[in-house]
Amino acid sequence: MNINFFTNSAPLLRRKPSNPQYYSHYKYWFIDWQIGKYQIYSNLYTQIDLACILWAFLVFIMFVTAQFFPVSWVVQTVLWSALSLICLIAMIRWTKNWVTVECVNWLLNFWVVLVIAGLLCTNLSIFLGWGIVLIHLCSLWLGVASVGYLLTGITLHSRALIVAGIFHLLVIWFLPFISAWQFLFTGTFMAFFLVILAEFQWDRYK
Repeated sequence: MNINFFTNSAPLLRRKPSNPQYYSHYKYWFIDWQIGKYQIYSNLYTQIDLACILWAFLVFIMFVTAQFFPVSWVVQTVLWSALSLICLIAMIRWTKNWVTVECVNWLLNFWVVLVIAGLLCTNLSIFLGWGIVLIHLCSLWLGVASVGYLLTGITLHSRALIVAGIFHLLVIWFLPFISAWQFLFTGTFMAFFLVILAEFQWDRYK
């Protein structure tokens, strides 16, 4: 591997530059909450960040519902599939400019195919009673996220994303030890990583 494949001098995660000019090639939203002279919160969000936050919210709600609420699996499948498709459409619209600037349009298509494949496996397992898949739904979605993170990390030369992918794989091994709480743990874990990636600037080779 080329020694310069990664930007070794950059930390995996760091605070985003306060100068919006750093993001001049992207569409972004700057949030600056103040009470009087005191700054409460300040950060800048690109389309990718917004997509991560949206997925974090949906993933957390889905897995928490599966963990705590006695809602029919069929009802959950229809509801979450519909909301996931809406999120996919939003993700495509929000990230189109970002992937075009980065010249990785195919990567967005890969994520769309990956998520749809995960939805199909989940839906078929519920409607057709595929027990082996049903008992490993958390592992399935951790695997989907892991493949996406790893390929994105390799493509963008990002150690942070590769680490995220590896952690998602390791959690699959850990799930049998917390089988009673695996939906809550999986949803919280996946949402946590998505929020971290949205809140901080992760490394990538430019």
